[in-house]
Amino acid sequence: MARLNLLLLALIVMSSLALIAAQHQARKLYNELQVEQASAKRFEEEMGRLQIEQSSWSTPTRIEKIARERLGMRLPDTNHTRILGNDPSAGGGAK
Repeated sequence: MARLNLLLLALIVMSSLALIAAQHQARKLYNELQVEQASAKRFEEEMGRLQIEQSSWSTPTRIEKIARERLGMRLPDTNHTRILGNDPSAGGGAK
């Protein structure tokens, strides 16, 4: 009977230690989860800011301004402009 009591006591102690270890591991993993979720939120906010910045950098007005100021580009004169197309009266049309 004493052996059975010692065996049961040993099993209870081992079970208690296993429970404590499992709870500790669960708390540790929960804390890591919270840290990773906060990190994911920061990345989502940064992504939103970068998308807004990208859209502002690619506006036609900004591109035209850079083309004029940095690259020295300008619109061509109407004297130097040719319009190409299918003009049947010019002899280039479909036969």
